[in-house]
Amino acid sequence: MKPPDPDIVDRHMGDWQREFPTMDVATEGLVERIQKLARYFERSLAQTAREFGLTIQDWELLGALRRVGPPYRLSPSRLADDLMLSSGAMTARLDRLERAGLVRRRPDPTDRRAVRVELTEKGRQTWGTAVDVQAAKERHIAAALSEREKETLNGLLRRLMRTFEATAGPPPPRSELLEAYAPERKPGRRRRRPGKGRSRTTS
Repeated sequence: MKPPDPDIVDRHMGDWQREFPTMDVATEGLVERIQKLARYFERSLAQTAREFGLTIQDWELLGALRRVGPPYRLSPSRLADDLMLSSGAMTARLDRLERAGLVRRRPDPTDRRAVRVELTEKGRQTWGTAVDVQAAKERHIAAALSEREKETLNGLLRRLMRTFEATAGPPPPRSELLEAYAPERKPGRRRRRPGKGRSRTTS
């Protein structure tokens, strides 16, 4: 049987194995492929979202409303919990989407002091069309696998996902990763204002 053609991970692993002969190539190769595939899919999703005037964060919020079914309505606090956002971040995101006409805030029919967020018809159609476009891209990539291979891969990835869920809880939101693991900025030196500080004399 002909061995599979090498990918970029195989080439990298060959270099690392030369430098670290005891490296667990099977495990490191698995992790590297998942990470790189995630970046491919993330870029594809971002490009599709941008075609429809959305960000990935907008996509997630509209999807959360669409997922609950008619009338596609949730409380802001429920949305914030679902997307693991602070109330301030949720408010800013809702403000932007409401200005775009994709969502609207309505009084809660059971509690006039509260509000509910619901998809507008424009929001439902925009998100639905964008999903169709993205799904076609993903089907094109997944066509590299047979139906049986997709079923097998889903089973293996599900096992890994359940291990993470049991040991680390739900997946962290993108915003948490960007903020929590960004390199710390070193305090810069303040620039002196012109005319301030010690003047230089000439002889």
